[in-house]
Amino acid sequence: MAHLRELRIIALPGIPEVTQGASLVDLLLAATARTNTPLQSNDILVLAQKIVSKAEGRKVALASIMPSTRAQSIANEALKDPCIVELMLRESNQVLRVKPGIIITEHKLGFIMANAGIDQSNLPGGDDAVLLLPVDPDASARKLRDELKEKQGVEIGVLIIDSFGRAWRHGVTGTAIGVAGLPALVDQRGNTDREGRVLKVTQVAAADELAAAASLVMGQADEGTPAVLVRGFHYARRESSVQELLRPEAEDLFR
Repeated sequence: MAHLRELRIIALPGIPEVTQGASLVDLLLAATARTNTPLQSNDILVLAQKIVSKAEGRKVALASIMPSTRAQSIANEALKDPCIVELMLRESNQVLRVKPGIIITEHKLGFIMANAGIDQSNLPGGDDAVLLLPVDPDASARKLRDELKEKQGVEIGVLIIDSFGRAWRHGVTGTAIGVAGLPALVDQRGNTDREGRVLKVTQVAAADELAAAASLVMGQADEGTPAVLVRGFHYARRESSVQELLRPEAEDLFR
């Protein structure tokens, strides 16, 4: 592998509030036109999960939810809205931890995360609705990649990201939840270091590293930049899935 190269992360500002049924492809192409950065082969578009969920109609009105007895019990322990907790239960395989202010679940997609990824930030309409993760973020990424190729005639990658906390560390960081056209995990076992030693365990979470870098440009609050263009990603392209990054429960030492 060649030594270091330049990686460019270009903000795509001006994307309007996304509503159900909106064409993300049209919004993204308009944003690349505004910034005079037409898509090139091997570019990667990194999208915040929220705009994908909004376009796919994953907004849920809390008034439509009837909390179960279990949701009420967990909500009392966690000091949370029982309606939101009910949605967490519906979105999850299991609840792993409950403390005041926090619920850790295993999402149906396999992610270990706070609150099953359910969020109200940057969601118009006050506190009467929440946003769920896309049903299948990998499929969402593939669909966007294929539509962009059809319209622009270029092979690109698409990465959908969300903000995750991490075991043993404070704070959130951008994390991949949907991947198309780039490797989620890069296996470097069998390669050698500068001293000729064979790497025995090194696997690079390339999609997560890119997600974290892109998140710095997107921001976490009111920046209004839910998409960025990445140019110069140097790992070999291939089809993959975010599932490559998920550690099987038998190997999960944190549970």
